[in-house]
Amino acid sequence: MPRETSRKMGWLSRAVWGVFFAVLASGCGSRPASHGDIVATYSIIGFDPATGDLGVAVQSRFFSVGTVVPWARASVGAVATQASANISFGPRGLKLLEEGKTPQQVLQTLLSDDPRREHRQVGVMNAVGIAASHTGTSCFAHAGHLTGKNHAVQGNILAGEAVLREMSAAFEKARLVDGSELADWLTAALQAGEDAGGDSRGRQSAALLVVREKAGYGGESDRYIDLRVEDHADPTRELARLLEIHKNFHADRHAHRPAR
Repeated sequence: MPRETSRKMGWLSRAVWGVFFAVLASGCGSRPASHGDIVATYSIIGFDPATGDLGVAVQSRFFSVGTVVPWARASVGAVATQASANISFGPRGLKLLEEGKTPQQVLQTLLSDDPRREHRQVGVMNAVGIAASHTGTSCFAHAGHLTGKNHAVQGNILAGEAVLREMSAAFEKARLVDGSELADWLTAALQAGEDAGGDSRGRQSAALLVVREKAGYGGESDRYIDLRVEDHADPTRELARLLEIHKNFHADRHAHRPAR
């Protein structure tokens, strides 16, 4: 091959590989591209009045969503912070609940001095199941929230508003199943959201946090159930699988639930 032709072929080969790796880096492939650090997701916060359990479940096209969204403390409340998530809303929200603020007052306090409040999405629930949610006007569509009896759902970059409706309905339906508990209701809601279209970008991670007084390891914490799926093709079903393992591994805790 003449030297000039060889140089041209070498340049073309490098260009082709350059485009290939640029496509990979852009996120164009098996998963849709994300919106940077936006925690686009759907979540549910819930309460079981029979046991006092409080919890949060979440699914997202975002790596390791469980490190950002779910916050809860036994006998205090639960918080889900997402979209352009302000992680400080978790511990600050719980502190305000502990001080006796209502969920709506907590939202007002958290958002009052936040210059990016219209980019935030957050749900807050107190220790008796009263909830309030906020969806900023600058959250990516479809974005919204619903509050119901002992639960609230919130989501952004969703396939549509049906995601939230189906999650709420699934929570209510799951509560009627004999022998079920809050973790079951929350995971049922997640799966219903996924079945309704879920996060319009795809799926990647999920998490489930349920708190109960002295129900953690050795009775030294309130983290009754703390499960995370960091990166999986079907994170909601994987989370449900891990919950079943948790039930078998900690059978005594699940069998002897407290009564209020």
